[in-house]
Amino acid sequence: MFKHFFVFFNLVFCLFLNGQEVTSPKPKFNFDFELLKKEAPVGWTEYGSSNYTLSLDTLCVKNGRYAACIEYKTGETDYKAWGFIIPHSYLGRTITLSGYIKTENIAEGFAGLWLRIDPEVGYIDMSPQKIMGTSDWTKYEIKLSLNPSKTTQILVGGMLVGKGKMWFDDLRINIDGKEIENLSPFFQKEYPAHKDRTFDEESQLKHLPTDKTTIENLKVLGLIWGFLKYYHPSVAQGKYNWDYELFRILPRLLNTTTSTQRDSVLVKWIDTLGNISTKKAKSPKASLLKISPDLDWIKEYNLSTALSSSLSKIQHAHRSNRHYYVELHSNTSHPNFKNESPYENMSYPDVGFRLLSLYRYWNIIQYYFPYKNLIQEDWKNVLEEFIPKFITANNNAEYTLTTLELIGRVGDTHATILGNNRALNHFFGNNYAPLEVTFVENKPIITGFYQTKPQTEHQVVIGDVITHVNDKPIEDIILQKSKYTPASNTPTQLRDIAQNLLRSNDSIIHFRILRNKIPIDVKTKLFALENIQISSKYYPKDTCFKYVDKGIAYLNNSTLKKGYLPRLIQEIKNSKGLIIDNRNYPTDFVLDDLCNFLMPTKRPFVKFTSGNILTPGLFTFSKPVSVGKKNKDFYKGKVVILINELSQSSSEFHAMAYRVAPNAIVLGSTTAAADGNVSKFFLPGGISTWISGIGVYYPDGKETQRIGILPDITLRPTIEGIKEGRDEIIEKAIEIIHKK
Repeated sequence: MFKHFFVFFNLVFCLFLNGQEVTSPKPKFNFDFELLKKEAPVGWTEYGSSNYTLSLDTLCVKNGRYAACIEYKTGETDYKAWGFIIPHSYLGRTITLSGYIKTENIAEGFAGLWLRIDPEVGYIDMSPQKIMGTSDWTKYEIKLSLNPSKTTQILVGGMLVGKGKMWFDDLRINIDGKEIENLSPFFQKEYPAHKDRTFDEESQLKHLPTDKTTIENLKVLGLIWGFLKYYHPSVAQGKYNWDYELFRILPRLLNTTTSTQRDSVLVKWIDTLGNISTKKAKSPKASLLKISPDLDWIKEYNLSTALSSSLSKIQHAHRSNRHYYVELHSNTSHPNFKNESPYENMSYPDVGFRLLSLYRYWNIIQYYFPYKNLIQEDWKNVLEEFIPKFITANNNAEYTLTTLELIGRVGDTHATILGNNRALNHFFGNNYAPLEVTFVENKPIITGFYQTKPQTEHQVVIGDVITHVNDKPIEDIILQKSKYTPASNTPTQLRDIAQNLLRSNDSIIHFRILRNKIPIDVKTKLFALENIQISSKYYPKDTCFKYVDKGIAYLNNSTLKKGYLPRLIQEIKNSKGLIIDNRNYPTDFVLDDLCNFLMPTKRPFVKFTSGNILTPGLFTFSKPVSVGKKNKDFYKGKVVILINELSQSSSEFHAMAYRVAPNAIVLGSTTAAADGNVSKFFLPGGISTWISGIGVYYPDGKETQRIGILPDITLRPTIEGIKEGRDEIIEKAIEIIHKK
């Protein structure tokens, strides 16, 4: 289900492009970091641990004004990387990445460049060269064989593993000795959509009304625009830049005054897309059907007979399994949304592009979100509700928050705005309190302290209950932040709200606590992110293996590596019981290897649903997937799997597999309820987001999304336990194993 090449390369964001040279505009690259947007290098994405900082250095450079810098700060050593995505293939046999690196006190790892070709074509980094210690600017290069017909994108960058500080600058990419800047992307087919550059700079729409009639017309247009995008064969073949077709039809639609005129305009527009042939679709077996396409609106929305008839014909059109805007990954079947321009140079998209953002997001959910059936309202009403919100968003901050609010209505913990978004940072606060906050017994509790530079003293102690922040009651703050905190369930939403509770753009934050039922007003200094060590709860620093009681072994699924298992299995196999702590996120995919040890035979533990290119909006079940193997020497002791709201995605998937082991018990509280591979896509203004891309279910078809992995025994920490420094869940696991 999950592919793991290197820690931060386990998600493949492929853009499906095909292969023959075309005379399209050459892409712009920012290999020297000189092009900035909001003080960040355009096109560069960060990966890795928060224990490191990324910055642009203006003093230590090889060429130009800036060099990229990665520096280890404090906490557990891990890795940090900067990467640049080239969303195209190029003709040639060999690709060479070169660049200059400068290092300072590199230890316990290495510094270097990295190069990857998707999907799964090749990967190389500089770990074999073991660049460590301190060195001045030195030129390095790495190479990979290139297969143009199989390449969908190329990723390049610099990385630091371990401790120290590195700079890299003046990157160059050569293909068979030719600079990539002088080459044109390679496509198998020349799509007309590539050539349409009419609205690259603006939609040319200055104003959209928000009266009732216009909103109704824009709702109908949003439904039809998205339906045509995924159902019409001409759009699927890349004959039209569908973003820009929206800007062409909008003025004509706005000039209509009646629904009859509106529908006539839409019929004529559809007719221009070309003739189609129809073909009766093959219906899936009833036992495999999970979600049917939501297309009843074609008949129920009082559209004209001509328009309804035209749409019905397109619904049954003969379509190819290849689509310009979407494909399903071959190994996992989660969608890859291709050719969706991010329009990242638009700091504040105009009204046309803001409406495009709504239509793009809404229709991706409408046709390719595997849990659309769990959205707890009519998704079509959400479209109508958000049209005026996107139209009237007066600045980039309002636009970004409106987008985040829309994402929150999906109810998917995976779905959020990714990256270091400036508008959201300002909204939640650029500065952080050095205090770890966790909701315990539905109350925000101080559960730890973060290291800061400089060090600071605290007026609070572990176990203090926060009741007010800046004189505002916690209940009001939760209500305000909830609509901007996407999550699959309430415990996970509170988990994420806790992380933002003590943030502000001020230098000091005031809040009130309860300590032994006595209210106390306190304050604390706030720190910029680079001056505070916010250790992720997903990656505990503890060892991956230990004995927590006589005869009881403990594995931390976060720090456990596949390479450790052969030795650890020998340590564990004769123990009385095994605790597997899944209250974290795994950094390695140990599921198969560990389950082979735990299981006496293969056992089904999961099945999936996936979408459909021929029938968008249709989701069908796969056959159940099994784990384990025939093994007479399987583990005979009790197995207790620990879960809570920190268990998300891959962690949930691991827990599902572990629980089918003999004598296995799942202990704790419900998980984050967002399982399965994610699909990434972009919205105008450079906003990037994810959705859960495949449906994950138990073999009997029971849901995991929104519900999470439910424990056999429910147990949550208590405030008293937090004060006493106890892990009550592990204590209970030990009790379960000792109990006869």
